[in-house]
Amino acid sequence: MGLKRSRACALLVAAVSAAALSAFCLGGCSGGDYTPPTPTPSLASPTIGQDGVLRVGVNSDTAPLAGKPSGSDRVIGIDVDMAAALADYFGLKLEVIDVGSDLDSALANGTVDIVMGVDRSDSHGFWVSDSYLPTAVALFGLADATEVPASDASITVAAQASSKSAWAVSNEFENAVLTSTDDLRTALDDLQMGTVQYAAADAVIGTYAVHSAGTGAHIVALMQQPSGYGVGVSDENADLKQAVSTAVVTLNGNGVGGVIQSKWLGSALDFTNIPLTALAASALPSDGQGSGDDGSGDEGSDDEGSGDDASGDDASGDDGGSSGDDGSTDQPVNTVVIEGVEYVDADMDGYPDEWGDSIVPPGQA
Repeated sequence: MGLKRSRACALLVAAVSAAALSAFCLGGCSGGDYTPPTPTPSLASPTIGQDGVLRVGVNSDTAPLAGKPSGSDRVIGIDVDMAAALADYFGLKLEVIDVGSDLDSALANGTVDIVMGVDRSDSHGFWVSDSYLPTAVALFGLADATEVPASDASITVAAQASSKSAWAVSNEFENAVLTSTDDLRTALDDLQMGTVQYAAADAVIGTYAVHSAGTGAHIVALMQQPSGYGVGVSDENADLKQAVSTAVVTLNGNGVGGVIQSKWLGSALDFTNIPLTALAASALPSDGQGSGDDGSGDEGSDDEGSGDDASGDDASGDDGGSSGDDGSTDQPVNTVVIEGVEYVDADMDGYPDEWGDSIVPPGQA
């Protein structure tokens, strides 16, 4: 079977067909309603758990990836729209299931076929696709902020307390640089009022907050090599892994992913021309070519992403791909010291390999 059209294309074709039929009927047809053709599913059991339906797990506490509007139980967000595009690609109906932050269990017990919003920089017991949405800890500034600050610069940076963004600031700059805030929105407010010169946040969540508030802030630099959010599939399900891998690459390539990002973020995220801070740049391979993920489907880096939450609550659900430690014993054991504590940093990215377990409490981002 050929590749399925994107949901946007399918709707456009249906609309054009309906309009053409309507015009034809004006010329003298006897009536009748147009019914779009039913797509032929490209996946069936046992590859998926229920014939005709793609059951997708999301974490509704990770807006704008997935969240519930005030007073509603309906889950919306980038992950939900991307899940709809995947279901359409496979010719299936979509069932969205809020599985919280325990993505592993949802896949292991067969509650869902796939899970969305998986941070590829984290380690989990399931396979993760190439990313459909790139991200990294980013440094935001106002319009006049165009230069990447040096690591020893006398600047002020606001970031949500206990977030990975806050740790990134402390790791890159002197501790006195960091202004801790209760939530990301306050950090961005401080930036807008000129209380601080920069704000640090996850690129996706920060861009969403900036777009929603209309502050005009922009990403000045990335504080780590780009990673991204991918689709999780049980590692034993080879057929579904292959199908999802092809679908993600296709949806990235045909522009559907960019359209979804633009809907929520104002524009598609493109890190191509965004510079890295000194510490992030020092983690690049010797040939100068990064292993980051720009959202085109190439494999992301093993850096940790931030989990700042635009609503002010700590985000949970930083679940994801490979840890970046290949277990090789012929490589030196590298370490990084944060707040006087030494941690293993095997991939030399400036962040502890065990970040989520040793520094940030479970469920905290």
